Amino acid sequence: MPPDRSVVSKRGQGWNRGGSVRRGRGRGLGRGRGRNREVAKTARLGRKKMSPRPDGGPGPSSSADEQRRLQYLHQLALGTDKPAVERCLEELVFGDDAVDEEDLLLGRLRSLGDDIHEDSSDSEVESEARSNIPSKKKPAWVDTEDEDEEEIDMTHRFRKNMIKNAGEKKLSKDKLQRRLKEEFQHAMGGTPAWAEINRKKIHSEDESDEDEDDLLKRTGNFITSSASLPRGILQMKSCLNANAERPSSAKISSVQFHPCAQVIMVAGLDNAVSLFQVDGETNPKIQSIYLEQFPVYRARFSANGEEVLATSNLSKILYVYDMMGGNIIPVHQVRGLKEKFVRNFEVSPNGSFLLLNGSSGYFHLLSMKTKELIGSMKINGKAAASTFSSDSTKIYASSVDGEVYIWDVNSRKCLNKFTDEGCLRGLSIAVSRNGQYVACGSSSGVVNIYNQDTCLRESNPKPIKAIMNLVTGATSMAFNPTTEILAIASNEANEAARLVHLPSCTVFLNFPMNRIKQIFLAQTLDFSPRSGYFALGNNKGKALLYRLHHYSDF
Repeated sequence: MPPDRSVVSKRGQGWNRGGSVRRGRGRGLGRGRGRNREVAKTARLGRKKMSPRPDGGPGPSSSADEQRRLQYLHQLALGTDKPAVERCLEELVFGDDAVDEEDLLLGRLRSLGDDIHEDSSDSEVESEARSNIPSKKKPAWVDTEDEDEEEIDMTHRFRKNMIKNAGEKKLSKDKLQRRLKEEFQHAMGGTPAWAEINRKKIHSEDESDEDEDDLLKRTGNFITSSASLPRGILQMKSCLNANAERPSSAKISSVQFHPCAQVIMVAGLDNAVSLFQVDGETNPKIQSIYLEQFPVYRARFSANGEEVLATSNLSKILYVYDMMGGNIIPVHQVRGLKEKFVRNFEVSPNGSFLLLNGSSGYFHLLSMKTKELIGSMKINGKAAASTFSSDSTKIYASSVDGEVYIWDVNSRKCLNKFTDEGCLRGLSIAVSRNGQYVACGSSSGVVNIYNQDTCLRESNPKPIKAIMNLVTGATSMAFNPTTEILAIASNEANEAARLVHLPSCTVFLNFPMNRIKQIFLAQTLDFSPRSGYFALGNNKGKALLYRLHHYSDF
């Protein structure tokens, strides 16, 4: 018996178990559905299979269905080149039975996404149009008083330093702005690159935009501590006194750091030389050497740190303490040396020579190994102070008359002589370790800083800078090993100690650290081998110790 045709779809869509025929009418799928709908319909038709009849018989003619499917695919291939509007109109007129509920839902979602994209593009167009609108507007009105030139009072305490002559009690805003600009350029040594308004970037042909913005493409710690010491404020803290474990009431005459170990030596008029380990917290005592009836006037380490040399103010004996063997060796008489007292002396940096300051303008050069006299040099007037150059080839000697002599160590000949500018009476002299500076201290408190090369060539050199922060005689001076700090002090006034920054030759503002008296009369001072610590001995028997945070090592 032939199958019941009443339950078969007129267009061969398949069987429906409920007896009704599924029919798909064309619906408006919105704009922008495009080729995706045809791809979905093609995949859908490719997966269609004939459903069996309810009675289990064979389905409708497979050849007719196959012919309809091929015809539909052919029409679909021809319609891919048609505009979307034309294809949508054909679907509305002729219907689309091949689209089921799932295809319609997917079509609506795609249409919604296209609408959102078009809306976003519209918003971009609108935002571009808004950006073209000029933002600057002309003022609604202009106050004529604003154009009047206002004069600034230059006698104010913040501006009085910028007055160049007595008639400049008032300046206009423009002139004051130019004056401030001049002061800034003078302080900076010219106009810095970042302050040039009309500065143009000059790029080479090989340079790309990626190289220009390389800083903005990386992350990390771009702010690091500077290798050179900044001026103005010195980062430092006060530590426990170096001789806290052996306090003394006698004046400290010498403090010096060991050249190799983390040790400091403290000597004074209490006849003792003490060694302490430096840690900044407890500073434990290592050893104390007592010299009977021998108030120590000066004590120094040898260059290799194996010996300690000490002299007294009323004796011609030179004590040598052998740190390796633990022996104290007194040198009662130096052959050929005709001096009643041996007080001030210097040890050469290379450890070969010992220089004694004698009387009547004499300087005596001794062998450090044998303690024998090598030769003597004489200057006009009395000897005030002396020191070796950093390479131990020259001797700088200062007289009480304010003259400075430069001697050659090997030949013991005078290489040059000059007068310290403005000096009435010389008291101290110091040479930097890098061979760049010579500092001369006078009784007036003025410390002149010279260039070493200039001192060797010229007979009347001009100082680089005159430090006038002391009002009493500059009796002690020392450069730090990196030649970034010059320490100056006077034993004639309380708290008369300053730290000078180099090469700016300006005083650090935060030293002395406390307004309360702590330094009192500074007698001696020294820096550790790597500038991590600074020590200062006073007349109260205290060896003050400071930690300089800019330097990480001892």
